[in-house]
Amino acid sequence: MNQLFNMLSRMVTNRLLNWGINKGIRKVNQTGGTQTPQQKSREKATRQAVKRARQAARITKRMR
Repeated sequence: MNQLFNMLSRMVTNRLLNWGINKGIRKVNQTGGTQTPQQKSREKATRQAVKRARQAARITKRMR
């Protein structure tokens, strides 16, 4: 019975957490409008960092 409760509470917690994160991301994106060059360069740098992190993860996965 305890395992069932733990599983259900974990599922509910994860869904609420995902919902909150997604809602926050949507809220930030809605501010929209035109971006300053500084914001554009920051976003580009972030995308490049994510790309490098994914590449590193793929490489380390192959090395195992």
